[in-house]
Amino acid sequence: NTINFLFLVCYRALIFPFLIRQGKPTPFFTFVLALLFCVFNGYLQGRSLTNYATYPPGWLADSRFIIGFLGWLIGKAINIHSDDILRNLRKPGETGYKIPRGGMFEYVSGANFFGEILEWFGFALACCTIESLAFALCSLFILGSRARQHHK
Repeated sequence: NTINFLFLVCYRALIFPFLIRQGKPTPFFTFVLALLFCVFNGYLQGRSLTNYATYPPGWLADSRFIIGFLGWLIGKAINIHSDDILRNLRKPGETGYKIPRGGMFEYVSGANFFGEILEWFGFALACCTIESLAFALCSLFILGSRARQHHK
């Protein structure tokens, strides 16, 4: 679980930003708030998993872990694919709004948000900790409101 969490954080913090072609500038205050949130959440999740979470023998074969891991894996795949679609919406130098097509965008207007929410709820189910559930709920509220705003 800790390795999965580290992969999620590394992808979002280190890999994804370098894949973005050209986007709108992020206000510094928004950047600082996001950074603080990610640092606090990373600490909370890491501390919870390494110091407090205990799992019975055979946990990796438990249906909660398996379903949670599959939810995380499917959500991660949706998120990465959706991000790729969004990055390739416009040709270099092209501007203007474009509606994404393909993948989960055929079913939901915020496929990238949907994928990330699914990731974190899968993670929460696989970990079965109050901290992972708290982060999944925060993700739902934050990303859900962003998805609603993008849909409008």
